[in-house]
Amino acid sequence: MRRIGIIGAGAWGTALAQVLRRADRDIVIWAREPEVVRAINHDHENRLFLSGVALDPAIRAETDVAAVARDAESLLLAVPAQHLRTTCQALASVSVPVVVCAKGIETKTGALMSEIVAGEIPNAVIVVLSGPTFAAEVARGLPTAVTLAARDGAIGRRLVDVLGTRTFRPYLGDDVIGAEIGGAVKNVMAIACGIVEGRSLGDNARAALITRGLAEMVRLAVAKGGRAETLTGLSGLGDLVLTCTANQSRNYSLGLALGQGRPLAAVLAERVTVAEGVDSAAATATLAHRLGIDMPITAAVDAILHRGAPIDHAIAALLARPFKSEGTSRR
Repeated sequence: MRRIGIIGAGAWGTALAQVLRRADRDIVIWAREPEVVRAINHDHENRLFLSGVALDPAIRAETDVAAVARDAESLLLAVPAQHLRTTCQALASVSVPVVVCAKGIETKTGALMSEIVAGEIPNAVIVVLSGPTFAAEVARGLPTAVTLAARDGAIGRRLVDVLGTRTFRPYLGDDVIGAEIGGAVKNVMAIACGIVEGRSLGDNARAALITRGLAEMVRLAVAKGGRAETLTGLSGLGDLVLTCTANQSRNYSLGLALGQGRPLAAVLAERVTVAEGVDSAAATATLAHRLGIDMPITAAVDAILHRGAPIDHAIAALLARPFKSEGTSRR
């Protein structure tokens, strides 16, 4: 697997291109925006999505998704979660390993990203890459560890060799569902933690949200067929802690702005990047209801974002819930 195609030239796709160049792979990246393609090819910088990071001059960009996929021995899908299905439809004939790097749940169907790929690219071998990763740090070569979840162990081991470098360390697993649930739902919890900070509710409250948020993630993963222990690893607890405690998190910073009283529409209007937790909150709440899973923090974030619930009322409702025994596996 020397020739790798990356579908999506946002911050994360661009950072992964840097990782793969450090691993001495031939990289072509697909971007929807012609200006991004020009900037990567001529200026070796993605100013729109990853400004200030000098890119390896050997990274090439294309606007033709079929051209990127044509010669690739593996594809990394790094488009926003709600656009993954449409993108996959343009890749329906692909029969190489496909690494899902998007984190989210489809709002219209409640489908996980791997379920979308399986339905739209029937011959693909599906692998999920998740974990605590800020794109700018990955692109600059700072130490990072991720989960690489593959049901096909042989393909997983090959991809560990393809992606792994001294500073980018994949840990192989086989729980695709657990890895995906962790990556998607932690964004919802990050919005909640940002709201807590914006409302000046204290570090105790944030720690409680992280812990009880992890319990919600475990319940959903197990209900979908994943394993609880996966959520204690990099794609669960690791990603949750990172996203819920750092201002550079898109979802945490969005929640912070909401907690400080700014309207959601105004916060979204000033951003070019996607805060996946906004859509994932609605999708996760719907999926939890369908599966009969109690996810009160998720429901509160969904109510604030999409149902007009006042923040203080949502917080009061959480604090008024009955006292319960602790246990992450309880429904």
